[in-house]
Amino acid sequence: MVEQLAAFIWVHLRPLSVEELKTGVPKFYLTTAIDYSNGDPHLGHALEKVGADAIARYRRLRGDDVTFLMGMDEHSQAVVEAAEQNGYSPEAWVERMALRFAEFWERLQCSHDDWIRTTEPRHRQAVTELIQRIERLNPDDLYTGEYEGLYCVGCEEFKQPAQIVDGRCIEHPTLELVPTKERNHFFRLSRYRDALLGRIRSGELAVEPAIRRNEILRLLEDGLQDISVSRQRLSWGIPFPGDPEQTVYVWFDALINYLSATGYPAEGYQRLWPADLHVVGKGITRFHCVIWPAMLLAAGLALPRKVWAHGYVQWEGAKMSKTTGTAVTLGEAIDRHGPDALRYFLLREVGFEADGNFSWERFDERYTADLADGLGNLASRALAMLSKYRDGVVPAGGEPTSLDGAGAATLEQYGEAMDALDLRGGAEAAWGLVANANLYIQQTAPWKLAKEAREEELDASLAALARVLYRLAVLVSPFIPGKAQALWEALGVGGSAASASWTSLAAPPVEGVSIRKPEPLFPKPASV
Repeated sequence: MVEQLAAFIWVHLRPLSVEELKTGVPKFYLTTAIDYSNGDPHLGHALEKVGADAIARYRRLRGDDVTFLMGMDEHSQAVVEAAEQNGYSPEAWVERMALRFAEFWERLQCSHDDWIRTTEPRHRQAVTELIQRIERLNPDDLYTGEYEGLYCVGCEEFKQPAQIVDGRCIEHPTLELVPTKERNHFFRLSRYRDALLGRIRSGELAVEPAIRRNEILRLLEDGLQDISVSRQRLSWGIPFPGDPEQTVYVWFDALINYLSATGYPAEGYQRLWPADLHVVGKGITRFHCVIWPAMLLAAGLALPRKVWAHGYVQWEGAKMSKTTGTAVTLGEAIDRHGPDALRYFLLREVGFEADGNFSWERFDERYTADLADGLGNLASRALAMLSKYRDGVVPAGGEPTSLDGAGAATLEQYGEAMDALDLRGGAEAAWGLVANANLYIQQTAPWKLAKEAREEELDASLAALARVLYRLAVLVSPFIPGKAQALWEALGVGGSAASASWTSLAAPPVEGVSIRKPEPLFPKPASV
């Protein structure tokens, strides 16, 4: 109950900006971690992107002015090495990788509004300005010194003892840590420990889920060390302002993309900033919940409102990653049952909070039970009966039925879950309504009503089924947008499920519309 109340306050009662007060429409600026340009995307990347996309689609349904940002992280030594190994220049390599990632996110129907790359002029300008702003406002926060430590090329980070197990980085145990000593520019991160503790404890900077918040609080309570924010003699990167021998450290550079995309430092960037939600993986919470907000505090800029750190997609208990390789490629997973099915499986089975397992067996089981025999079968039966008994025209339904009551309860449950970023709970609510609708068909037996010429009862039953299909097309659209639209078009109501009015779900306007029988939404393959 406490978490539900917190979610309600964050979504509905936060202070509105001047622009929001003018328009009466709340803005919702949502970001994902930008993808690293050193190899193809995998299922872990896909979980983050489709999860954030589901949130963006839901917030649009609720009437928010959504700006959804995705993009590419294109600097650092690891990118140079990947380019050399594959016979490309860094410029040609990142171009290739950007196209590769964009193609996958298009296949998975991600609805991002902006696509930022850290090699763009707008990003370079924002990075330079932010560093110079810190130098102007808090000149002691940036200083030069020598750094010596163990560097993980996979993380692009100097590792602390707590991040090393058996001499290896806990995130990239297959990579050798590189002993490194060089003169760098440093950021006085240690100065911001107490300020960050206060903001996270108060909820001003919300870190969710609770397990990740507690991890960050423990990290802060143990104290912070200043961090190196430049690299020496690395040509592939953004020059450190005032020091052409140094480039901006890739993480210091990459984090600023969230601000770059707002138009910062140009006038009007506050229309989007601060970000309402950063969606990231649990392995990079230190950067997003400690280093990034400290950078913003040093620059006198507003902090993001919330960071959500999801878990990992695992195969037989091991994290999927580029460095270790994966047993299944993202392309294979999409091809198995299509993009909608993969989106649904990742958000319903793997989930958006803790680690979750991917297996072909469970994917096939979910596809058959929830999609083919669940929603697909419901749509096929209901539309077939409307076609057979009412010539494809939805009749007037009279009084609300028990199925409408179930629909109203589902809307409340679904909204609470999605507001709290409980995507699995949102999917469970929607598919709970699928089960109720299939049960309703068995209980009312429209075929029997038709045989006995009980026309009024038949009208009520068929109209209730049309209304539930309307509600479901909207509720499942954040999860399976392609199939949701196919169902919407079969209902013949016009427009799109993704742009339907949320208020229309109380009384779906389906009376008198002409439906058509679509191809099966989720055909069962002969074998998998």
